[in-house]
Amino acid sequence: MARKIFVTAALPYANGPFHIGHIMEYIQSDIWVRFQRMQGHALHFVCADDAHGAPIMLKAEAEGISPQALIERIAAGRPQYLKGFLLSFDHWYSTDSPENTQLSQDVYARLQRAGLIYKKDVEQFYDPLKGMFLPDRYIKGECPNCHSKDQYGDACEVCSTVYAPTDLINPYSTLTGARPVLKSSAHFFFRLSDPQCVAFLRTWLDAPGRLQPQVVNKAKEWLAGSGEQALGDWDISRDAPYFGIPIPDAPGKFFYVWLDAPIGYLAALKNYFTRGKARSNGEARSFEEFLAAPDTEQIHFIGKDIIYFHTLFWPAMLRFAGSPYRVPDHVYAHGFITVSGEKMSKSRGTGISPLRYLEIGMNAEWLRYYIAARLNASVEDLDFNPDDFIARVNSDLIGKYVNIASRAANFITRSFNGELKFGADAVALVDAARTTAALVHASYDAREFGKALRDCMAVADHINHEFDARQPWVLARDPANAGELQQVCSRALFGFKLLSVLLAPVLPAVAERVARQLFGLGRAFRWSDAQELPAHINPYEHLMTRVDPKQLDALFSADTAAPATAAAAADAAVGAAAASIAGGATASAASISIEEFRKIDLRVARIVQAEAVAGADKLLKLTLDLGGQTRTVFAGIKSAYEPAALQGRLTVVVANLAARKMKFGVSEGMVLAASGDTPGVYLLSPDSGATPGMKVS
Repeated sequence: MARKIFVTAALPYANGPFHIGHIMEYIQSDIWVRFQRMQGHALHFVCADDAHGAPIMLKAEAEGISPQALIERIAAGRPQYLKGFLLSFDHWYSTDSPENTQLSQDVYARLQRAGLIYKKDVEQFYDPLKGMFLPDRYIKGECPNCHSKDQYGDACEVCSTVYAPTDLINPYSTLTGARPVLKSSAHFFFRLSDPQCVAFLRTWLDAPGRLQPQVVNKAKEWLAGSGEQALGDWDISRDAPYFGIPIPDAPGKFFYVWLDAPIGYLAALKNYFTRGKARSNGEARSFEEFLAAPDTEQIHFIGKDIIYFHTLFWPAMLRFAGSPYRVPDHVYAHGFITVSGEKMSKSRGTGISPLRYLEIGMNAEWLRYYIAARLNASVEDLDFNPDDFIARVNSDLIGKYVNIASRAANFITRSFNGELKFGADAVALVDAARTTAALVHASYDAREFGKALRDCMAVADHINHEFDARQPWVLARDPANAGELQQVCSRALFGFKLLSVLLAPVLPAVAERVARQLFGLGRAFRWSDAQELPAHINPYEHLMTRVDPKQLDALFSADTAAPATAAAAADAAVGAAAASIAGGATASAASISIEEFRKIDLRVARIVQAEAVAGADKLLKLTLDLGGQTRTVFAGIKSAYEPAALQGRLTVVVANLAARKMKFGVSEGMVLAASGDTPGVYLLSPDSGATPGMKVS
């Protein structure tokens, strides 16, 4: 029986391009969606940009544009990623939309009528110069525990202590540098701690298979908390100035972005129906009818960092808003992606640029396969290891899978006009294919992608082993063996067809080429094709190349990585300005404004250690003390300085330059040096009396 499924992936924040964590999640959800579509299920796969909040407002203001213009610029860059990585979303939208405004205000009004909204005064830090209340991440100061300078308002990056912004010593606003003052304002709250909400959530969490066991256990911990750990009510409002959806009948108040962002899932679906895109499936006439239908399934794919919102706030909001809203049937969480064992981080340069991956010509299906091979149904982190990536893609996809067709097809087209022939074992072949397809089906459905691909590669190993054992290249020498040769190659090609069907959710482009070009189906594969014996093939055409290790070097190269979109260029403005300072002013250097200069965080640093870098002609590895923070920087000053002479010396570092993962390690900033037309590099040093961590302005 055909299922009706509404699937979403977590909304990316609309202040920058996709990072590899987004792509991993979208590949995971896309594989599951494509698998379900192959079964003939009616499925709607939607997503949207999360477009509201203070960071969007402030970034747009810094660039001198409207938030809407910033959102449009970011949105314009999305298709190159979606198409590039073969992501089959039915619709991509934005939370800054009429539908999201209408639905958010409707949900709020319903919760208000249910007695689950109340108002109380909240005391927060306020920037008197900026004229706004400050989110925690816009407040810095001295850590109350380890006394490190310039720590954020919610947690210390040095000692990991978590605290309230009011605990900071000598706090200041990162927007203006002003000392914030405490100011009271009325906020709206959702009564998440209400007994009826708690009772509902306990029942919802206990539904078998709704969530992964690890997620259920964590959510129940939050529900069972007491004292300071007790489940609290949810602050759902923010004060002007704020870019978001206005709260009805509350001038100057806006919904906190985490209220309207998940409702953006529904807004995207509503717009999808309004545009008529969903009607081709014929299962519902309207968004409301589809959502209210008892057999509709609502499924969300998310990262583990947003479990709290999606397993407590989101289902409770939907439950007490009432029909046509429905609680999620499943929320599937995944872990983080790491790179060579390090947590993926844009600021530390330990991420992979998805756009760069595509620009240097790397095959999107290599990454889709590698990620799928490492994924399972748990909430484990996934590590991208370059050497493992090369070995797995070249061994599995080229050495095992593609190798079958490239060897067997030529015998069939050259000697038998493309005609396939099966002997008395045809029934057994079909039965074996049916069994294998059922096994892989169960794994895909349960999101055990790694197991599905291991089973596929076991089949590929068996096919290759049997092919080699029968030695068709020997059979081809004697015309008397023609019948046996044809059957040996036909069995191998049926196995290849079976694998192509089973791998289609992961390798959609290759699988469709196999279906249309090699087997002449005139369409993409359906799951049922796995057990259908083919009768004929067309001449084999090359399907996929091996990964060249040099491509991985280029992917992680710091020297050649450059922003390729307007959004990326804007995000790299600080780095570009810093680079121009480090390189020295020239007559042709472009002018920058004082606002652009202020984006550069120049700090005094002490060189704690300097050492040569094996295999590098120009680099020294510097360990820097920035007044409680330690940074590693690779500097091209080897020709001018002996490492021992640098230790203990003060210099100036660009502290907020985006870190870069280089061949030799991660470089977390840039030391400033002067150079000119004549030979020589001269490290900049502050006057005596300066201490590590001081800001240079």
